[in-house]
Amino acid sequence: MVITGLHRLIREGAVALRGRRIGLVTHAAAVLPDLRAAPDVMVESGIALRALFGPEHGLDGAAEDADPVAHTVHPRLGIPIYSLYGETRTPTPDMLADLDALVFDMQDVGVRFYTYISTLFHVMRAASAAGLPLIVLDRPNPINGVAVEGSTLEAGFESFVGVASLPIRHGMTIGELARWMNDVCGLRADLTIVPMAGWRREMWFDQTGLPWVPTSPAMPQFATTVVYPGTCLVEGTNLSEGRGTALPFEVVGAPWLDAHDLAQALNALALPGVRFRPAHFTPAASKHAGQRCHGVQVHVLARDSFWPTRVGVHLVAACRALAPDRFAFLPASWEGDTPEERRRPHFDLLMGNATVRSGIEAGTAVADLVASWRAAEDDFQRQRRPYLLYD
Repeated sequence: MVITGLHRLIREGAVALRGRRIGLVTHAAAVLPDLRAAPDVMVESGIALRALFGPEHGLDGAAEDADPVAHTVHPRLGIPIYSLYGETRTPTPDMLADLDALVFDMQDVGVRFYTYISTLFHVMRAASAAGLPLIVLDRPNPINGVAVEGSTLEAGFESFVGVASLPIRHGMTIGELARWMNDVCGLRADLTIVPMAGWRREMWFDQTGLPWVPTSPAMPQFATTVVYPGTCLVEGTNLSEGRGTALPFEVVGAPWLDAHDLAQALNALALPGVRFRPAHFTPAASKHAGQRCHGVQVHVLARDSFWPTRVGVHLVAACRALAPDRFAFLPASWEGDTPEERRRPHFDLLMGNATVRSGIEAGTAVADLVASWRAAEDDFQRQRRPYLLYD
C-alpha cells in the first residue's frame, strides 16, 4: 500500500506541527487508509488545529459544481471552516491571523482545470504574503505520473480553471505541483512537502491499495478520473457531460443527437484504447435536466494507450458535425476571477486557448488541431523534471 503524506505525518508523530497553531486546507477525500478524515486524525494526534479551509464543493465534498460555499463552524470540533469558494478564493489576513502554519491535504485528479490546483495556488500566495510556513501532504496523481497531454495554458487565458501554464494532464502529484508553482510562478512560499512512500510514477490509483473517496459529487469513482481530462471539455458546450446521472463524464449527449450515428462516427476513427457505445440518459440536474438525452458512453478498454484530451476534442467535433444547427459552444464562463475572464467562452478557459474552438468551428481536422501539442508536451516534460519527487 502507498503511504500518503498524511499517513507518514501521523506515523512519525507529527513532530513538525507540535506546539504550533495549525490551519488545515482539506476536504472529505483526505483520509487515512482506514477512512478516518484528516481533521479528526490531527486532533486525535494532539495537533492544535485552529481553523479549517474548504475548496470548491466544500469541506464535506457535497456542494455541486460552481455552487458558492459559505463559511461555517465544524459541528464537532467547534473551529471555523473558512470557504475558499464563496466570498473569497484566497485565505484573508484575518483568517490567518491566529495561525502559526498552514497544512494542505487534498486528493487531486491530475488535471489542470480541476480547481483544487487553483486553491493550492491561492493558499501558497496567501501563506507567502502572511509569512506562514506551508506544509503540503502529498497524495497520488490518480491517472499516473507519466502521461502529459494537451497544450499548455496560454497567457491571457488564466482563470480559476487554469491558474498557471500547465498542460491539461500534467502528470504531477499535488506536492510536485506545489514545488513547480512556487518556483515557476514566483510564489516564494516557505514550503515543505511531506512525500509519499511506495508511490511510483506509472501507478494508477487502483494500484495504490488506497480507498477511493469521491473528490466531488461528479467524481464518484476512480474510473471517472480516467475520462475526465477529455470529457470535461463538454462542459464548455450545450451538451450534457452526464452531470445528474450515475455516470458523470462517462456519458455525453443531448436531446437532439442521434446516439447510433454518434457512436458510429467516433468508432470509425479507431482511436486507441477506447470504444463508444450508443447511450440514452435523463440527467436529474445540470444541463438538459429532466430531458431524455442521446449520445455515447465512453468505454476505456486500454488506459495506457488512451489519450483522453484528444478523445474529448474528437467527441466535441463529432457532435458539432452531426448537429451543426443545434450544437453550440457556451459564450461565456462562470469561473473567471475577473469580468474579462468570465466573458471568454468556457471551452477556451478549459483548453487554455481559443485555437481549438475556432478550429472546430472552421472545420479543421482534429488531427491537425492536436498536432501542435506534441512540442508543448515534450517541453513540459523537460520543464517539470527538477520538481519531481518520485521515480
